[in-house]
Amino acid sequence: MKVQLISYTPNPEKTVACAAKLCYSSIGIDQVYDGLTEEKARDFVDMLSSMGHESPIEHVSFTFGIEGVSRAFLAQVTRHRLASYSVQSQRYVKENQFEYVTPPEIEADPKAKEIFIKAMEQDMENYHALADLLAQKHYQEFLEQGCTEKQARSKAEKKAIEDARFVLPNACDTKMILTMNARSLMNFFHHRCCNRAQWEIRAVANEMLRLVYQVAPALFRNAGPSCLTGKCPEGKMSCGKMAEVKAYFEQLKQESGEE
Repeated sequence: MKVQLISYTPNPEKTVACAAKLCYSSIGIDQVYDGLTEEKARDFVDMLSSMGHESPIEHVSFTFGIEGVSRAFLAQVTRHRLASYSVQSQRYVKENQFEYVTPPEIEADPKAKEIFIKAMEQDMENYHALADLLAQKHYQEFLEQGCTEKQARSKAEKKAIEDARFVLPNACDTKMILTMNARSLMNFFHHRCCNRAQWEIRAVANEMLRLVYQVAPALFRNAGPSCLTGKCPEGKMSCGKMAEVKAYFEQLKQESGEE
């Protein structure tokens, strides 16, 4: 897994503070913005957080590069609809020797790992067999339609992998560019930094939080699972480790602030 913060709105905390102050100001935007020092912006963002006033933080966004995650992760992360995603296509990119993500529980069990690797190898073999079979079929069809050999070969392969990809496993790795505004990120962290979240998306969410905290600590001071600022919303399904969770995120933010 590799998570990078590729880009973000310049001066995110100042932008948020300016947007919020503008609602109650009679002066121009330039004056509001220029009148905000780093300290004033931080204090204003803290006040917004304490009031639960979230709409101004939608004005700043953060873009991440995420690699080495599974298609199972993709299915989960795209449930967060107020975001933008660009994902490597299995329709146009042939999975020659695809990489895959091995769950830690399987990695830790030799017998389970052996079964898992055999399944991945079989999936890979089936994928290539289907791709080759379909490519040959489509190649002849495109030749008969008047394509040159080069054109027919290129079109045939693309059409073949479009259907062959159906045998690829959830474990197959993928990569994406993901953009969220700060309000959507806060919601994402509430749900996905929780111990009840699936291990892979939790690991990605924790790393995303570490990265954004480095550039906007006031904005994300209270970011993390819901139990950091209130009671656990999981009820009987709670992990029961609120003290440990709070300590973990306090340390994560402290270490991020030092970098």
